Amino acid sequence: MPFEAQSNAELLKRRQAAVPRGVASAAPVFASFAENAEVWDVEGNRYVDFVGGIAVLNTGHRHPRVVAAAKAQEDLYTHTSFQVMPYAPYIELAERLNELAPGDHAKKTLLVTTGAEAVENAVKIARAATGRPGIIAFTGGYHGRTLLTLGMTGKISPYKKDVGPFPSDIYRAPFPSQRDGISVQDALTGLRNLMLTDAQPERIAAIIIEPVLGEGGYTPVPFEMMQALRALCDQHGIMLIADEIQAGFGRTGKWFAIEHSGVVPDLITVAKSLAGGYPLAGVIGRAEVMDAMIPGGLGGTYGGNPVACAAALAAIDVIAEEGLLERSTALGDHFKVKFAEIGARSAPYRMWDIRGLGGMVAVEFVTDFATATPDADLTKRVVAHALDRGLLLLSCGLHGNALRIMVPLTASDAIIEEGLAIFEAALQAAVAEQHA
Repeated sequence: MPFEAQSNAELLKRRQAAVPRGVASAAPVFASFAENAEVWDVEGNRYVDFVGGIAVLNTGHRHPRVVAAAKAQEDLYTHTSFQVMPYAPYIELAERLNELAPGDHAKKTLLVTTGAEAVENAVKIARAATGRPGIIAFTGGYHGRTLLTLGMTGKISPYKKDVGPFPSDIYRAPFPSQRDGISVQDALTGLRNLMLTDAQPERIAAIIIEPVLGEGGYTPVPFEMMQALRALCDQHGIMLIADEIQAGFGRTGKWFAIEHSGVVPDLITVAKSLAGGYPLAGVIGRAEVMDAMIPGGLGGTYGGNPVACAAALAAIDVIAEEGLLERSTALGDHFKVKFAEIGARSAPYRMWDIRGLGGMVAVEFVTDFATATPDADLTKRVVAHALDRGLLLLSCGLHGNALRIMVPLTASDAIIEEGLAIFEAALQAAVAEQHA
């Protein structure tokens, strides 16, 4: 396999000189080659990948069918701008997404480039469809790093620190939290009180929520809360937006995480694993809602790039034909069992909450079970020791003390077990180091 004859240390030095520090990297090593759930750095060191490009690679690195579809499209044309001269792959992908999205109503799809762009367009569409300005989001939700999406993102550091003010008419509602003792009823009471004190329902265009919090800690929305949100939106003529950017395309064992609740949203934002590693995002929604914008009101120069569309069509086929929805469910069950065993064996009373939906699984590290005090220090040590041993991991959560699993769903059982063994060794080392 090919390797670049370069040094990680030298590239790190060049990176620090050329790239702003705000673009953080979790690992000080540089990729040279990747395949399925494995990555090699420029020095030839191998890593088991439990990160998947931040949940982008549900079909794995360089899936042969995805790469072949992209290369075939590259031999035809790579760009015309859909707003200038449209092309079939955009239409074909929109048709597929309209079919996959929950609900038996007519749907239409807008394709863009990034997740934040998808969220911004969903807000624009909701405002145009309702004639209202307001948006309600939730504590711990993550919706992007542009100024509008940062206004909706419910976590200050590192995303929102020092870059305000943020747009107006954005309101924050509480999210159910076992840690903070906030029940579903408490959260819904808080939302209703918000509508009595600040967020006039007749001025709210949309409620946006991740069916499973991503950066916020991989916490699923309780189904009864999602159903209550749907009823509340119907009562007040509000659009319900499901932000499926991280949870979609098989990560939770269904095409879209919201399907687990039986709720049908008005708009869905998608990105990440949509195109098997290629930059592509979109908004899927009720046809009449999607048509609220006047011609020219939606789009972007690169939106729905034909190469990315071809890759996405192939990635969707791979997920369906290789049984990756079922694989995700099985992996999630396996990780929960193994984490419980590893915690009891190697870190008693430190792995507090093992949670998730399908293969979207996380574990929180705490100082002890009695207080459940978040232990971000231990989490960082586990990530660092795992990297030293050849495993890529990434943390998340409001307190930075959760580890999330985003391993490609195509990973072999052998790779999964190898990664879990490295994780346990890293955990043992981190606990010993912390108590040295």
